[in-house]
Amino acid sequence: MPRILVLYYSRTGNTEKMASAVAEGARSVDNAEVEVEYHVNVEDLSKFDAVVVGVATYYHELPIDVKRLFEEASESKVNLKGKTGAAFGSYGWTGEAPRLALEIMKNKFEMNVMESPLLARYTPDQNTLNMCRELGKRVSETLIHKS
Repeated sequence: MPRILVLYYSRTGNTEKMASAVAEGARSVDNAEVEVEYHVNVEDLSKFDAVVVGVATYYHELPIDVKRLFEEASESKVNLKGKTGAAFGSYGWTGEAPRLALEIMKNKFEMNVMESPLLARYTPDQNTLNMCRELGKRVSETLIHKS
């Protein structure tokens, strides 16, 4: 049974709404075990077959909590090589954080990432939430086809 982590950071609730929709889509595929978390211990990352990161962009940067998690995972040599990764998030001006998260997952942790990140400017509308559900479903389907 594929295990998927939907990890998100949200200040306004916009990225949290997106995370819920991603998880809903992932759960729509049989046999997918999905956890939605605001915080996770670095050593738990390797327990998942896929990590989907939801981050809002603040001042052209990743939120500090997510940045620290990636740094700790690197320092602890958490093995994510070959696992599936994806990113999404909301933004007000530029939207770099989800792109940065994907870049780190791909280049630092050697994950198989789903390009490009899913972005929502400000509050996600119904169309964006549907795209989030589709992203979650694609992640689950990718894992099922891998096994």
